[in-house]
Amino acid sequence: MTTSKSPQPELGIRHVRLFGNGAYSVMLTEAGAGYSHWRDQAITRWREDPTCDDWGSFILLRDVGGGALWSTTRQPLGAGNQMQCVDFDQDQAVFASERDGLGATLAVAVCEGCDAEVRRVTLHNRSSTAREIELTSYAELVLGSAAADASHPAFAKLFVQTHWDAGHGLLLATRRKRSPEDADLWAGQRIIVPVSQSSEDPAFQYETDRAHFLGRGNRLPDADALQAGSVLSNTVGTVLDPIFSLRTRVRIDAGASAHVDVWTLAAATREQLTRAAGELTSATADACFQRRTEVADRDDVQSPSTEDADTPPWIRWLAPLLYADPAWRAPPRDLHRGAGGAPILWGHGISGDRPIVLLRIADGDGIQAAETLLQAQQRWRQHWLGVDVVLLVTAVGDAGAALQGRLRALQDAHAATSDGGDVAKADAFVLRQDQLDAAFLDGLTRAARVVLDSHGGDAVPAAAGQPAGGIAQPESNETPGAQAADAANAATFTPWPGASDGALEFDNGIGGFTADGREYRIDLDDGACTPAPWINVLANPAFGFIASAEGGGYTWSRNSQQNPLTPWPNDPVTDAPNEVLYLRDEDSGELWSATAAPIRVDGVRYQVTHGKGWSRFSHHAHGVDVDLLQYVPMDDSIKLSRLRLHNRSTRARRLAVTGYVRWALAPNGSNAAPYIVTERDQATGALFARNTWRAEFGERVAFIDLGGAQTSISGDRGEFLGIYGSIDDPQALSAASLSGRTGAGLDPCGALQTHVTLAAGQQVELQFVLGDAASAQAAQDLVRRYRHANTDKLLSQVRAYWDDVLDTVQVKTPDRALDILVNDWLLYQSLGCRLWARSAYYQSSGAYGFRDQLQDVMSLCVARPELAREHIVRSAGRQFPEGDVQHWWLPPKGQGIRTRMSDDRLWLPYVAAHYVDTTGDDTVLEESVPFLEGEVLKDGQLEAFFTPG
Repeated sequence: MTTSKSPQPELGIRHVRLFGNGAYSVMLTEAGAGYSHWRDQAITRWREDPTCDDWGSFILLRDVGGGALWSTTRQPLGAGNQMQCVDFDQDQAVFASERDGLGATLAVAVCEGCDAEVRRVTLHNRSSTAREIELTSYAELVLGSAAADASHPAFAKLFVQTHWDAGHGLLLATRRKRSPEDADLWAGQRIIVPVSQSSEDPAFQYETDRAHFLGRGNRLPDADALQAGSVLSNTVGTVLDPIFSLRTRVRIDAGASAHVDVWTLAAATREQLTRAAGELTSATADACFQRRTEVADRDDVQSPSTEDADTPPWIRWLAPLLYADPAWRAPPRDLHRGAGGAPILWGHGISGDRPIVLLRIADGDGIQAAETLLQAQQRWRQHWLGVDVVLLVTAVGDAGAALQGRLRALQDAHAATSDGGDVAKADAFVLRQDQLDAAFLDGLTRAARVVLDSHGGDAVPAAAGQPAGGIAQPESNETPGAQAADAANAATFTPWPGASDGALEFDNGIGGFTADGREYRIDLDDGACTPAPWINVLANPAFGFIASAEGGGYTWSRNSQQNPLTPWPNDPVTDAPNEVLYLRDEDSGELWSATAAPIRVDGVRYQVTHGKGWSRFSHHAHGVDVDLLQYVPMDDSIKLSRLRLHNRSTRARRLAVTGYVRWALAPNGSNAAPYIVTERDQATGALFARNTWRAEFGERVAFIDLGGAQTSISGDRGEFLGIYGSIDDPQALSAASLSGRTGAGLDPCGALQTHVTLAAGQQVELQFVLGDAASAQAAQDLVRRYRHANTDKLLSQVRAYWDDVLDTVQVKTPDRALDILVNDWLLYQSLGCRLWARSAYYQSSGAYGFRDQLQDVMSLCVARPELAREHIVRSAGRQFPEGDVQHWWLPPKGQGIRTRMSDDRLWLPYVAAHYVDTTGDDTVLEESVPFLEGEVLKDGQLEAFFTPG
């Protein structure tokens, strides 16, 4: 049994339990985050986030008499939620808390008799009056592959359908199959309340539409459905963003107790699921908790702790496997080495697709440690967690050969007893260090989530006694090349581009067209959001970003899917930003952001204007005019964010300005955080970030800079947000400056801060840049160049380019709406979004589609014929000698899929003919490009993904 001792866990540390019955498993952290899965199919969503840790299934409580919302676990409400005690054992978890005289215990276990988990909430009314408590469950559904869900969440959600079975009081969900090979899976959720404890109004409410539950722009702590007096909508069907949420009420007399059981089940068919749900009773739950230790009535108040010495290794190693805890990885100095990504491991049969535990064994005493690790691997497999194990012999010569033989015999014995059966896939490898090259060893050390050394028969962390992660950079008030932000006060400012407050064409109440249709202005009043993220795609041929009206979006370089600099959101409900400019009044402590998200000021109008190649955000709050202009120069891999602050108050203002980004630096849907290394560049003072542990783009260097005005920095997201923190209340912004902590083994971010003083009526302009380059030297060159660049001239070049493209053809018809779209927006999207960015909010493929982009460039044959010609030749080079083509491919290496889609073949001659007919340039037909080489599809094979020759 594990019981907490410390007031709150250290940054980067998590305690995890994984328990189940062989088919159905639940993973939980001490904050209450986690997920459920049935065999190899995820039921609920989980993301690796060692700082916020706010994914999973939660139960929330509210006193109907007017009490505040609270949770049975630390998350999802954050560090302020009054979590008191967590008890873990191998088969269940118990969370206890108390608020306003009401004690609450949440016990979680998996049923042995059916594939289900039960979450029992026991409420103890210690007050002198009767209480009526509203209980709401919440879980985001996957019902399929966790990897597919992570790579494209919005698409994966489209296939889930929900139902309400009133006879059983049961929410149901299933995934529509896309192929016969897809797994059969139904999930359900049911609440059981003893009749004697139910409220006078016991009718259940339910919700399966996350958009309805949260409301646009909200996170779970401030969801619409969790506001006092709210009612769930009882929505089911094809809801596009599915959840399970059930709500009931329970009455508790003074001094009395009551309990509610929330069941989540899985089965292959609806009939099996409803039959199992119909057999559930309170007695069924009682049986699940026979071994539970009661903690609700304890007088001692405690909180999450370190593991007990008696905790089995397979449990002790869970947290670092799932959260890449630096205390269990290689020392930070070793995490700087290792490049090339998973392909470096393939030569020895290691895929790199699963977490890796590396055990280094020097002598025969390590056999026992290897046995323990292989036993742990089997336990993980039984709970459908696939973990690869590498037993690395460090002895050399004959001693190494003998030890390798003994370990292989042990490996074979385990394989004989564990292979087969219904368990997760995983492999074990026995390797000799003296037979491996340095590149492989460095890669293996960097990739391993847990690195152990055998010591007297035990396996101990290799990083024991090493720093917990990161390399602290010296703090300095003078960064290289820094310039005082106050020096800009006397500058003469070029007027902003953008719309006035005049009338809008096609005004829909939130936005409309201005500037003769060339711009689109959005006015966000009284907390309003756009119905879905209204975005501008801003790009040049090799770089770009998406900006939504509220401030969401992301940035990429070279390939919008393969090399995002910040994470692609793909969540139209929350639209949470991963790039933020924060403002803090140093005297009052007021904190807000330059855009409506993540920190919105009540009663403030946020005006957003999307132009061609630029977006502008402006508002007035706390006596300060805030204007943010963002754009991408036509030739460089850099995003410019020009921030203007104007003190409209009658007193001097001392403001801290902080630019923050969360790094991605890996293909969309993957988690590169354990491999990203941040550092303060000594030559420029900019913050650099690298992820060399990837097959492509590993040599590139991402960077942020605050025009050289930064006086403090941070590369540690855990420190910046704070444990259980959130982007709308970063812990670091309550301090006088950022810590300077950067390095390897962190939950990485980039943050730069400067301080400005504005007299009454004065204004200041700052520039925050985000970009990447092919090398550190190239990054330094970009940083220096853009500190001194004429940004007005650069913006004029962007506007002139788009005016030239769009002015080539102008039409005037009786339909004004048609004129606006044809003259400006359709061609702007075809070039910027479809040909260059190949990204948007719903899909970010980064790929050229053979038919898709050929269709798009038809619109450019008059305005930009050279771009149409270039793409026709590019597409001609994606043909196979057999006559078929790559259906889509990813630049720069060209990996993609070969399919049996026959209509692809028609588009190249059709578009080429259109180009020749439109431009008169028939020389394109004389271009000679090589065919691709690749294996022909076999009979019955629909497609194959590979990199052709």
